[in-house]
Amino acid sequence: MIHALSRRMAAATVAGICFIAVPAMAGTIPGLSGPGTVAIPSLAPLVEKVTPAVVNIAVKSKAPAEENPLLKDPFFKKFFNLPDVPQMQPRTQMSAGSGVIVDAEHGYILTNNHVVDHADDITVTLKDRRKVKAKLIGTDPGTDVALLKIEADNLEALPLGDSDSLKVGDYLVAVGNPFGLGQTVTSGIVSALGRSGLNIEGYEDFIQTDASINPGNSGGALINTKGELVGINTAIIGPAGGNVGIGFAIPSNMAKSVMAQLIEYGKVTRGRLGILVQDLTPDIAEAMNIGIDEGAVVSQVEPDSAAAKAGVEPGDVIVELNGEAVHGSSNLRNRVGLMRIGDSAKLTIVRNGERKTVDATVGKAPEQVAELETTGGETVSALEGATFSTAAPGTVEGAKTGGVLVTECAEGSPAWRHGLRAGDLIVGINRHKVANVDQLKASLEKAKSVFTMNVLRDGAEIFLVMQA
Repeated sequence: MIHALSRRMAAATVAGICFIAVPAMAGTIPGLSGPGTVAIPSLAPLVEKVTPAVVNIAVKSKAPAEENPLLKDPFFKKFFNLPDVPQMQPRTQMSAGSGVIVDAEHGYILTNNHVVDHADDITVTLKDRRKVKAKLIGTDPGTDVALLKIEADNLEALPLGDSDSLKVGDYLVAVGNPFGLGQTVTSGIVSALGRSGLNIEGYEDFIQTDASINPGNSGGALINTKGELVGINTAIIGPAGGNVGIGFAIPSNMAKSVMAQLIEYGKVTRGRLGILVQDLTPDIAEAMNIGIDEGAVVSQVEPDSAAAKAGVEPGDVIVELNGEAVHGSSNLRNRVGLMRIGDSAKLTIVRNGERKTVDATVGKAPEQVAELETTGGETVSALEGATFSTAAPGTVEGAKTGGVLVTECAEGSPAWRHGLRAGDLIVGINRHKVANVDQLKASLEKAKSVFTMNVLRDGAEIFLVMQA
């Protein structure tokens, strides 16, 4: 059972190491030689190679002073005849984390945004115990990545590996600064890939490891057996911040993309296609009668956006981006979010069971503001428990041809159980537009046992899968 999710911790270790002989890492038991000598697998050669690139980070920041709110109330002070007291000054607080040198020539260090957030002073301690002041180049809260720069000689850097090549079961080594103890090495395996929905950061594509994660490891290195950096440790799941063997790291490919923009611009400028997407579920695939099992369903296309200009339509299923498979909405969102404005995006889509490719140029989508106007009110037998009104065309965001507004929806009713809520705007049944209540009734009469309903909610279009 998940008890807590700590954003400020990361590293890696496993409860028990499975010993498998790896020739490049093997040693012998001291004092033994000759026939029958047992080779003992060891990570020591790898550790000696990578640990000089991992640093400890000490951060000073200002914390707001805690003050009794009653002392700020003039009536309270007047009633008790309390004198005016000077405002309490913020207090200095210290925190610690880890980082990884990825460019020895320029002194660039990758770490977590939450490690250096609101920092007034950052000091980096190298493995040889040198202490160096660090400059913050830029941060990206969306991915929890930050980039530091130090001026020092004889630095050693870790090469960036390809995190996309990782497989579940691969061995990993982590180096960090747990509990401020100093540099600590642990080991583990890849437990899962592509983790998202953890509500940690805006762009989530985490490497999950059975690592022992502890405070102070945030920003530490997750390394493959080639000695390459494949992840930046960032979070855990565990009771009261303790370790239960579920840890997460930012993939190196994502960190590399963010770092390139931080170096060039000092911030990350994300491109957009101008679409809202959701996962292709088995129910949606059945309702749409398409023979694919993964992808991202386009639920809304913003007018004049990059996707709209490329010809993408609501109901399209995006199955590839630039020739690589799209596994779901989070996967697509992460990849597009790391593209720059002006980049080319070749989308392979499935529409009405047929594949086609469209080319989009990543850009910014316009913002829209709309007002809601409705007339009338009726009930629909197939959606018992709700009342409906026809919405005037052009008055609701994304509904230029009108739609059907859910004016009321009783909790626990059949309509509620189908997923409808008061304020929803129904704009289509099985991808066919509905502009008024009469069209809604007619479409429901023609619908099969399982059908989809296109609904605008809070400015976003979603698919509801329903069963008649």
